[in-house]
Amino acid sequence: MTVHFIGAGPGAPDLITVRGLNYIKASQVCLYAGSLVPEEVVAEAPNDAEVIDTAPLHLDQIIEKINEADQDGLDVARVHSGDPSIYGAIAEQMRRLDALDINYDVTPGVPAFAAAAAVLNQELTLPEVSQTVIVTRTAGKASNMPKGEELASLATSKATLAIHLSIRNLKKIIEDLVPYYGENCPVYIVYRVTWPDQKIISGTLSDIRAKVRAAKITRTALIMVGRVFSTTDFIDSRLYSKDHKHVLRPR
Repeated sequence: MTVHFIGAGPGAPDLITVRGLNYIKASQVCLYAGSLVPEEVVAEAPNDAEVIDTAPLHLDQIIEKINEADQDGLDVARVHSGDPSIYGAIAEQMRRLDALDINYDVTPGVPAFAAAAAVLNQELTLPEVSQTVIVTRTAGKASNMPKGEELASLATSKATLAIHLSIRNLKKIIEDLVPYYGENCPVYIVYRVTWPDQKIISGTLSDIRAKVRAAKITRTALIMVGRVFSTTDFIDSRLYSKDHKHVLRPR
């Protein structure tokens, strides 16, 4: 018996990996985060599989379901949104499974920030503009930020930012970023990326809050900030330069 932690991707059912989908198709028990994983994904589970939405369950109840499956020798597909390594809440589950000596593995998925870059037709790392992407969040009800990871500290890098789980903190985010990025720095708010009701709001640090309030977006939105979103005169990458030689393109 094995528990397969599966990243379902950001929302579009066809963005799940082949491996992840095959695990779901072969599972006898499928546990999925119903508020963030589309039903079309878990609909691929066998007709006789037990499919459970874990949104109303707490951790002990989820582990109990997995333990029951283990005792019955049934494989479990544990389906999370995006990529489970980022705000996936899988570490606490794996710690419990280690204590119970239950086997598990992890299948990666398309993270929301990568999906957002795709729908924006945007590279997040441009030569001599930004070579760093910071995936972060701000303090909320769930947990505080570790010391040194406050947004005001990260902002000193002026890197491209992908800020998760923080749309309700937009006022404070703007206050923290303006001193380093400037009021005219471009911002994209991507709501429910790749879902049918996806919305994209563009603006700058000076006007984005008013636009978000007008759109009444209060959850499930990714905040993307950086100069890469407005720079068009960046230099070409050296990778494909005709005078750049390397082992696969020798002199």
